[in-house]
Amino acid sequence: MASDDVWILGINMTKFGKHPDKDVIDLAAEATMAALADAGVTMREMGLLAFGSLMGRVAGQNLQKQIGQTGIPVYNVSNACATGATALRVCHMAIRAGDADFGLAVGVEKLSGAGLLAGGSRGADSKTWTPSGRLGAVASIDGRIGTETMPGVFAQIGLEYGHKYGGTTFELFAKISEKNHAHSTLNPLAAYSKRFTLEQIMNDIMIAYPNTRPMCSANCDGAAAAVLVSDAKLKTLSLEQQRRAVKISASVLTTDPWEDACQVLPNVNTLTRQAATQAYEKAGVGPADLDLVELHDCFATAELVHYDNLMLCEEGGAVDFFNSGATWRDGKTPVNVSGGLESKGHPIAATGIANVWEVAHHLRGEAGDRQIEGAKVGLAHVIGLGNACGVHILEKAAA
Repeated sequence: MASDDVWILGINMTKFGKHPDKDVIDLAAEATMAALADAGVTMREMGLLAFGSLMGRVAGQNLQKQIGQTGIPVYNVSNACATGATALRVCHMAIRAGDADFGLAVGVEKLSGAGLLAGGSRGADSKTWTPSGRLGAVASIDGRIGTETMPGVFAQIGLEYGHKYGGTTFELFAKISEKNHAHSTLNPLAAYSKRFTLEQIMNDIMIAYPNTRPMCSANCDGAAAAVLVSDAKLKTLSLEQQRRAVKISASVLTTDPWEDACQVLPNVNTLTRQAATQAYEKAGVGPADLDLVELHDCFATAELVHYDNLMLCEEGGAVDFFNSGATWRDGKTPVNVSGGLESKGHPIAATGIANVWEVAHHLRGEAGDRQIEGAKVGLAHVIGLGNACGVHILEKAAA
């Protein structure tokens, strides 16, 4: 019999940063064992494993050899930056379907020193067309009608928003980064916990205007894992486990609807807005009910457009929304209290679960110095180009 509600019973993440002494499986095992301990259960109770790692060339079966081989099904997921959120979604669906009482979602990556991540490999130019796979062409589009390199893509997206609605400036985007780096000083698991002045951010190395280096997500090593449980099974566990459980009120994954223009410039807006709309409807809440948001600020420009896409403000109102102070941790809708991807770091497959970890931490009242007091409802968002968007709305367990 399918369960109506699914809960996060345990969740944890490693410190993001450089881990030269650990490989992908070591990091994944560290996060997984910590999540199991946090949940108060063992690998033997798990009914499935959803595992994501884009760059590591490893599978969940490799992780099982280190944490326990119990014969359960493993789902290896790959969905760009939404990989971790997709792993959560797989467990959520399996539990809702009644296939398992417990599910384990894991995301891990080793990316320190990876440099700029491209959207695709650029082939050599040629005077004649030589077929080369599905996307073979005379020349790459990169540098001609846009770019496939991530900093450039999201720079274009931010500038497009400013062109459409007005109000954006180089300084505005830098202020978003200033906020996130300030928040990071309270997060001991962030890759970087240093506060930057506005001048330092604006005068740092320009990566892709208007994003300077501190305005870009930090490629790093890290892992995150979550234990999910059905409502029926949760009710059989201890009162303390029930008290700390966090309800997944909505778990949504979307891709692009067909649009002519998105063949030229990736559209991160439409599928995010659709995911948010579905999530609010499923959870029975609205943007005004959110006590905090962890959104995919792979670049400062991305954070601005996602204020609008997640409907935290009226359409076209992202600039005024930020300038109101709403997104600081003492504002009405705190955004990226963790420091965001710009500070916390972005080990791609781990990010979707790490964003959920941050929100869950606050709903449990366990976020320490950065705690949002009285937090009851939060939203976690990730987007991966290609395109995939994951949105999870979480709620505090009833007392």
